[in-house]
Amino acid sequence: MTTAQNAPVTSLLRFATAGSVDDGKSTLVGRLLHDSKSVLADQLEAIEHASRNRGQDAPDLALLTDGLRAEREQGITIDVAYRYFATGRRRFILADTPGHVQYTRNMVTGASTAELAVVLVDARNGVVEQTRRHAAVAALLRVPHMVLAVNKMDLVDYTEPVFAAIAEEFTSYAASLGIEDVVAIPISALAGDNVVEPSAHMDWYGGPTLLEHLETVPVDSDPSEEPARFPVQYVIRPRSEEHHDYRGYAGQLASGVLRVGDAVTVLPSGHTTTVAAIDALGKKTDITWAPQSVTVRLADDIDISRGDLIAAGPTPVPTRDVEAHVCHLDERPLRAGATVLLKHTTRTVRALVKDISYRIDIGTLEQRSGAAGLQVNDIGHVVLRTAEPLTLDSYTDNRRTGSLLLIDPADGTTLTAGMAGEAFEAVRTTEALDEEDRV
Repeated sequence: MTTAQNAPVTSLLRFATAGSVDDGKSTLVGRLLHDSKSVLADQLEAIEHASRNRGQDAPDLALLTDGLRAEREQGITIDVAYRYFATGRRRFILADTPGHVQYTRNMVTGASTAELAVVLVDARNGVVEQTRRHAAVAALLRVPHMVLAVNKMDLVDYTEPVFAAIAEEFTSYAASLGIEDVVAIPISALAGDNVVEPSAHMDWYGGPTLLEHLETVPVDSDPSEEPARFPVQYVIRPRSEEHHDYRGYAGQLASGVLRVGDAVTVLPSGHTTTVAAIDALGKKTDITWAPQSVTVRLADDIDISRGDLIAAGPTPVPTRDVEAHVCHLDERPLRAGATVLLKHTTRTVRALVKDISYRIDIGTLEQRSGAAGLQVNDIGHVVLRTAEPLTLDSYTDNRRTGSLLLIDPADGTTLTAGMAGEAFEAVRTTEALDEEDRV
């Protein structure tokens, strides 16, 4: 585990925040930015001025994050807001996601690239349905680390039994989802307890503050442990006399490491060759690793176009039959028989929604079969048939090459976010649950 003392300054943590309405999430994010000295003087002055106009004596730190006019007027977070800040130990990209149930789809956007999720609960209310929903979405998206921030401890007299009961209930629920790394922290975002500075009111708590945990949680992975996946974004064929024989394939390495001389397979065609050269920022290099953007040149002249995948190591099998767990994002329902566009990395193909196998009941984790369709914010399982073969990894193994989007072919609207393969191990059929009860 990376310690606070030796954590590299250049390391980056992407994390998302989620919580029910009025749990104090915007105040927590504002407190985190303010107390870590990540707020510019003119920003703080503007917040103080806006707070005075509202008749408030102290700055309303929630205004640091609720930037849209509608958010300030309603007192809720509507859209995903990305905040960038840094401390002496680590850089951060924070995705502040909404708490309202109708904006659960926005959490999918914010958590899709996160390495850690901070789930906020009100100490007075404990774990509620939206808390379970946020945990389930984080589990579905395979967010590896989770923090339970029990907020408003000042309103329950900083009582340890209240915190312990909430932490035990949430940890048990998270375990049923397959989430193993959960750290519970009692905080008061309004008063600043255990956000950046340790609390003087909770001497019974001996764990880290929220910022300390964010600075020290291990997130650096070794790209060499993953198979190389290079989706081709653009084929480079200069027309000049000087470069008449140049043929390169540009894109971003989705995972793994590529070296000159590596044996690779081009998918879906299945042709094999070796890496002849790698160009990065106009210069030749012998090695590249995810998520660098480079141009790869191959030893053999193979018919390759945008959307093809250059892969090393164990390779996925091209298929036209795709099963995926999905979160539906659009107000229009997704129904069996619908024709959609399926976007996977740089490849977009036409697809048919053959079946909606089931919808997941977030409260019980039961699989409700026989659904006529998926409504906005619904999580379920679909079976797709594509017009052309795709090379997907299981989302469990590779978040980048196991994810997909379903798009409306008529207007280009993103309809559904999907995770290929069996990514949600905790869900079980109603029949299986009934069988367990009988046993």
